[in-house]
Amino acid sequence: MFEGSRTAFKLMKIVTVVGARPQFIKAGPISKAIARHNGSMPAADGKIEEIVVHTGQHYDPEMSAVFFETLRLTVPKYNLGVGSGSHGQQLAKMIERLETVLQGEGPDVVVVYGDTNSTLAAALVADRLQIPIAHVEAGLRSFNRLMPEETNRVLTDHISCLLFAPTSTAVKNLANEGITAGVFLVGDVMYEAAMENSDAAEKASTILDRLGLAPKSYTLTTLHRAENTDDAERMERLLAALIKIAATQPLVWPLHPRTLKRLHSGQVSRIQNSGIRLIDPVPYLDMLVLEKAANAILTDSGGVQKEAMWFQVPCITMRDETEWVETVESGWNQIAGTSTQAITHAFENVLKRSPAPFEIDPRKPKASELIVQQICSSYSHRSKSLIAS
Repeated sequence: MFEGSRTAFKLMKIVTVVGARPQFIKAGPISKAIARHNGSMPAADGKIEEIVVHTGQHYDPEMSAVFFETLRLTVPKYNLGVGSGSHGQQLAKMIERLETVLQGEGPDVVVVYGDTNSTLAAALVADRLQIPIAHVEAGLRSFNRLMPEETNRVLTDHISCLLFAPTSTAVKNLANEGITAGVFLVGDVMYEAAMENSDAAEKASTILDRLGLAPKSYTLTTLHRAENTDDAERMERLLAALIKIAATQPLVWPLHPRTLKRLHSGQVSRIQNSGIRLIDPVPYLDMLVLEKAANAILTDSGGVQKEAMWFQVPCITMRDETEWVETVESGWNQIAGTSTQAITHAFENVLKRSPAPFEIDPRKPKASELIVQQICSSYSHRSKSLIAS
């Protein structure tokens, strides 16, 4: 008890839930924006305490722990160690373990990112505990309900209180579903991360020398989406396309653990005998260098599509749709589907095109700053309590 009476304050507490490589990247700029916010506060009043929870959805060192070391991110207070498993198994473990953490921490806001099982699990638990949810990268839609990510993002959006949309298309998608309250167009935190780290990557990374690659002498590919890796016929078509392309120029493929598990020994032998350069997953800075120095990129990753556009590298998406329609509208990305012929045809044509350079207004506020400002504006009152004698 204090003598007399006064208003006392505690730190505003945010729990950030991550579990997969892209989420670590997205969380980085916001953690740094929180640090800048705290540095601008003369006293404890108004400062933010961030608690990072890692579900363990990605547990390979190159997909997980190394990110926190290399990018100097906020170290997770909790690692739930969920690991791999079916959709239902992962969700069940996450929900059980997140419930214990959130009940114990009692945060003012839970921040989730993107569209993974970690995203949905955290949102479901926070909703049940009546903790406000802030969804970073809200409003993205592929309109393909066969994708587990699509269900995750739709459900998360419909129970979130703050929806931070990266594009105007995302805002429109939310409005079409009747979601207009709490929606904010803030821009893309992944853009911040890519721009902030690309110069450091070029200075620190030795990946090109280690692989004996010259800039613009090779094609880069990534492949990990369940809709591709879990469909044997699709995988065969995609492998056939990559092998054909590798016959014309060097092709480098950092192999995602999920994809490796789905490939049988005969397929791995075919890939290696084709001349495709299979490598282990690489740290984020090495990946940025590989992307920037490639003459083209073949991928099914949303993040890689965007980074290709930002680095002005032609991209071919091996899916039937994309959430990031702006990459296609810019001319830097082409949707090729999963047909062997369509992919190889797209590859033959993509290097001949000269899209306009990607540009962004440097005067615009950073997405991370807008997100932290809005969270504080919306929920800082939750952390205040009146203490009277």
